[in-house]
Amino acid sequence: QLIQLECVTFRRRTSLWTSSQCLANAGDSQLLPLPSQARVVICGGGIVGTSVAYHLAKLGWTEIVLLEQGRLGAGTTRLCAGIISVAKPISIECRMADYSNSLYQRLEEETGVKTGYVKTGSLCLAQNQDRFLSLKRLASRLKVIGINCNIIKPKEVAKLHPLVNIHDLVGALHLPGDAVVSPPDVNHALAVAAAGQGVQILERTGVQQVVVEKGHVTAVETERGSIECEYFVNCAGQWAYELGQASEVKVSVPLHGCEHFYLLTKPLQELLPPNIPVVMDMDGRIYVRPWQGGLLSGGFEKNPKPIFTEGRNQLEIQNMQEDWDHFEPMLSGLLRRMPGLESAEIHQLVNCPESFTPDMRCLMGETPGVTGYYVLAGMNSSGLAFAGGAGKYLAEWMTYGYPTANVWPLDIKRFGNLQSSRTFLRHRVMEVMPLLYELKVPRWDFQTGRQLRTSPLYDRLDTQGARWMEKHGFERPKYFVPAGKDLLSLDQSKTFYKPDWFDIVGAEVKCCKEAVCVIDMSSFTKFELSSSGDQALELLQHLCANDLDVPVGHIVHTGMLNERGGYENDCSVVRLSRNSFFIISPTDQQVHCWSWIKKHMPSDPQLHLEDVSWKYTALNLIGPRAMDVLAELSYVSMTPDHFPSMFCKEMSVGYANGIRVMSMTHTGEPGFMLYIPIEYALHVYNEVMSVGQKYGIRNAGYYALRSLRIEKFFAFWGQDLDAFTTPLECGREFRVKFDKNTDFLGREALMQQRQVGASRRFVMLVLEDHDTELDLWPWWGEPIYRNDHLAGTTTSSAYSYTLERHVCLGFVSPPPGPEGLPTPITPDFINRGDYEVDIAGQRFPAKAKLYPFSSLFTQQKRRKDDLELSNLQGK
Repeated sequence: QLIQLECVTFRRRTSLWTSSQCLANAGDSQLLPLPSQARVVICGGGIVGTSVAYHLAKLGWTEIVLLEQGRLGAGTTRLCAGIISVAKPISIECRMADYSNSLYQRLEEETGVKTGYVKTGSLCLAQNQDRFLSLKRLASRLKVIGINCNIIKPKEVAKLHPLVNIHDLVGALHLPGDAVVSPPDVNHALAVAAAGQGVQILERTGVQQVVVEKGHVTAVETERGSIECEYFVNCAGQWAYELGQASEVKVSVPLHGCEHFYLLTKPLQELLPPNIPVVMDMDGRIYVRPWQGGLLSGGFEKNPKPIFTEGRNQLEIQNMQEDWDHFEPMLSGLLRRMPGLESAEIHQLVNCPESFTPDMRCLMGETPGVTGYYVLAGMNSSGLAFAGGAGKYLAEWMTYGYPTANVWPLDIKRFGNLQSSRTFLRHRVMEVMPLLYELKVPRWDFQTGRQLRTSPLYDRLDTQGARWMEKHGFERPKYFVPAGKDLLSLDQSKTFYKPDWFDIVGAEVKCCKEAVCVIDMSSFTKFELSSSGDQALELLQHLCANDLDVPVGHIVHTGMLNERGGYENDCSVVRLSRNSFFIISPTDQQVHCWSWIKKHMPSDPQLHLEDVSWKYTALNLIGPRAMDVLAELSYVSMTPDHFPSMFCKEMSVGYANGIRVMSMTHTGEPGFMLYIPIEYALHVYNEVMSVGQKYGIRNAGYYALRSLRIEKFFAFWGQDLDAFTTPLECGREFRVKFDKNTDFLGREALMQQRQVGASRRFVMLVLEDHDTELDLWPWWGEPIYRNDHLAGTTTSSAYSYTLERHVCLGFVSPPPGPEGLPTPITPDFINRGDYEVDIAGQRFPAKAKLYPFSSLFTQQKRRKDDLELSNLQGK
């Protein structure tokens, strides 16, 4: 059987292990001695752990120890299907898979170890038009990053793979560069290469816990003794969660295992060539690859089986129990797609575990709260495809302090402890695994693990027709369905075209512009920073690009930058008193922002940072009649003369006292943000809605907010802004205190960029000749062409109900100069170009602008700077 054959293969390799003297042979009764200290200890000898060790060694690290509790590669790696495909949901994953492909291709030459690498190409099939559109969108995205791919017709599929039944196909995506390998052999090659660079690899050495002192990794305790170290990398795969929980200082690694099945056939009568393409039939929920003259076929069923709820059930992964009844739907799907396999003989049904995360993206990076503790795990059945690229990025992160690409979508700090509940994880991964092959149109939401974090107003808003989305575990209203609408059909509508909520959101936007709306924005991250002296101000002046030494009550919009001048956070800061500040950040920044501030906080008992997100309900009162509503409730004039823009006052609203009222809306419309102690939330909301009736008040949601902020050209952190985006690239130079004699993180990089010029610029693109009713909608990630040459990609988009057109935001760059060096971008370059936005392969002309349309501004006279300062952070 396959398992027995692979065990023989492992035993045959022992001579290679002993020859290196850097590895402990699993077959030896006498293990190599455990080193007493190392610079970094990596836990996990699968393909992920060996990739991290390999890349760290390549970057010049020494004193690297890799520990494996059983034998090297005897975990999930040994039973992995061996497919390397770049057809991934997000660009950073495509880049990782592309790098892995090129790495595995050259490993054999580098190490002399055969890896079984065969460039087969792959075919992603579409059984319906929506799937075909999703593949076209993917093809556009892949071409941006230089990956060769083609949209082909069913007849071309048949030519590439004669076994595929094409009668129900509408098309396919062909990726000629995709490949297959033998995962244990790739793992072995990475280990040999790492060992050749001095990495010590010790098998049969389990990690018991990581020792943390004063927030820093200091040692690793194993079954064979202790190793002092500065860094620890948790690549424990299935057991990464348990390992994180095992230490005295617990580390949250939110993943959970599920059984994963695939079938192996014996060689077919007509042997399949080893380079026949891999087939991914997502609508049929299966994948198929060539295997030793026959086929390997697995899939992602709708009813997955979670495993390993507690503890480390197995030292090494064995083939788990066969379950033919469970595999039957996937077998039926295989025979529908390849009817010629009816007579094929079955070799084996393999059942192996895979680990999945709450959002189908892997976990990477330094953990919050423990310096030197890194994680790379939760590969969602793509461990082989991601391991090379993910190992490279993590090694860069540990070496330079940051990876060379924006990996925020994979950063472990996107989750908090709230996602570590075993019940949450078990239920969520049962939804996640089927979703890997489910058609995901824009704006889809997870159904499990919901109502975890809610505003005190949740039930009240729900009864008024709120439809909910989830961000960082927090329920937020998308829009409100008016009475009489078909709620069920609206919830289930899925499309790449005009959505069913179009008119509902349009009415909410209209009310925001003409009357007054209430948006519950309680999910915002909220911190208070205080000190006995000037310590709080000094810290913020060091962390923030804008000047925080402002009079009490003033609000400053600012970025927290890294040393490269890129955005680590985008926030609004209120000076509550001389030594106290209120910091408002995006919802999903709760863990990341906390970690960033803590990382740079001096050890001073007089300086205190508190997360007060749960203490306040936030209501956005937006629209020209907002001042009338608040004036009635507070008996205080709310006009700009008495309450200037970007100002905060603590006042009473109704019977409730101590409400922080801020003259900002995050969209540029007139209005106020109310930060209400949670015990007063229901009272204040009821009072606002009651008084607001005469002014036409209504509830609104985040979709309306999104439309408003995008038509005002406001950037959003995590989508438009990231750790590689500087203020100079997005028109925010006026928010940088260049004229102050104050050093702050990123100042030197910005000074240099200001001198040589930015090489890209954030632009607004208004689509022309685009039919909102009939044409595909832009969402994000679409290629931008200037004068028929690729110039950038969109980062976000929305329909502007004011302009009655779609608006896209994104970055454009001029072509590189001599020797591939970046070329400074000029307003003239932007203004003189003819632009197009590529939506699923169809290009639409667009007008590029560096500034928002003047017609979009409110009639109320407000200074331009004040308007720009009211930028959106939470959407």
